[in-house]
Amino acid sequence: MEIKLPTDVKMIIDRLCGSGYDGYAVGGCVRDSLMGAAPHDWDLTTDALPDEIERIFADYKTLDIGKRFGTIAVMVNAELYEITTYRVDGAYSDARHPDEVSFSDRLRDDLARRDFTVNAMAYNDREGLVDPYGGARDLSDGVIRCVGVPAERFGEDALRILRALRFAATLGFTIEPETSKAILSQRTLLNTIAAERIRDELLKLLCGDQADFILRRYRSVIAVLIPELKGTFDFEQHSKHHNRDVYRHTVAAVRNVEPEPLLRVTMLFHDIGKPLAQTTDKHGICHYRNHPKIGAAMTREILRRLCMPNAFIDEVCTMIRYHDERFKPEPVMLKGYLKLLGADMMLKLMLIQRADILAQSMYLRAEKLSNLAAVSDELRRIITSEECYSLRQLAVSGADLLHIGYASGIRIGQTLDQLLDLVIAGELPNEKEALIARAKELFDKPE
Repeated sequence: MEIKLPTDVKMIIDRLCGSGYDGYAVGGCVRDSLMGAAPHDWDLTTDALPDEIERIFADYKTLDIGKRFGTIAVMVNAELYEITTYRVDGAYSDARHPDEVSFSDRLRDDLARRDFTVNAMAYNDREGLVDPYGGARDLSDGVIRCVGVPAERFGEDALRILRALRFAATLGFTIEPETSKAILSQRTLLNTIAAERIRDELLKLLCGDQADFILRRYRSVIAVLIPELKGTFDFEQHSKHHNRDVYRHTVAAVRNVEPEPLLRVTMLFHDIGKPLAQTTDKHGICHYRNHPKIGAAMTREILRRLCMPNAFIDEVCTMIRYHDERFKPEPVMLKGYLKLLGADMMLKLMLIQRADILAQSMYLRAEKLSNLAAVSDELRRIITSEECYSLRQLAVSGADLLHIGYASGIRIGQTLDQLLDLVIAGELPNEKEALIARAKELFDKPE
């Protein structure tokens, strides 16, 4: 198999080989190249020791980004390329990092320490593909398989459990039986992994084309990461609007929304509050009237624990809070929500509600989708026609109120807000003269 190496990568390999050492592209870049995808990074490996790598590339800027573990980065044409000496890892007492490493002069030793066969391949133009563990075959067959004994690989680095699920979700691969068995039996090792690492892998997993299958098949693993989701497992909804339990409905909703982190995370947690909110009427029908508020509060704590950015948390929780709102294609109502939430949030809520409806039963589905389409059309009409729904669009400003005698402070904000509400309700035109006249009337009223 031939891989077209970038010019700079080929130069690095040629320089290593010209100095009497091995040089190969290795790992994910080889995998991606064989799949016809553009690699994000090109990592290289060699039998040259770190000091020798620095000597060979003395005319380039080099960075010690892990010399103790054999890695030197070389800057070529403003790009960083990591070059790592063949190594054999020692014991992993923290189930994440080797306590020590020893360098080797054999490529196979280095490939043996890697996680999955599809990541344990190396390449250079002289020897072609080096693939001692059948990675190319597994890549062709769409299989994620550990190198060697799965239990040993996961015991060395528990994050590999989540990486296996992420690769399966994003590549559409299956996980071979022994690897799958080890994932399930060793899932509690994930409790040793830093929240930031879990966050990064989970977001990629959720945006994979096969995220729904992984969320269903490996829900016990997901529950280690997010124990609060266990309450939704097998929790029947006893409602004509639903034909799935809460978790299966959740997974279907994740599948139905665009693969963007914000939207998929929102769908993963949108109904997490239902088990706590359930009430049952005299006819045995269940209701969940307060579940958006409960779910938003639960989600905020979960996302904080996962070290998500504050702005991301706020947006997800707001969408969960309003995901079950009964919007109607009425301008006054929609302008009120646009004032409250903004145009971007309202348009995202349309996507959230559509995904939610498609994950429900067929009961009233056509009517729900028809109403949602009408709401979406009216929202876009309001937004594109620039009808007034925000203070930014209002024909008067705080400076105008100061000019007619208002003192700076909270009353200006309150008055502008009142004027905006009157414009939204259709009781005042968004015209400066009319707004100033009403502002004067409000000014004469006692605070």
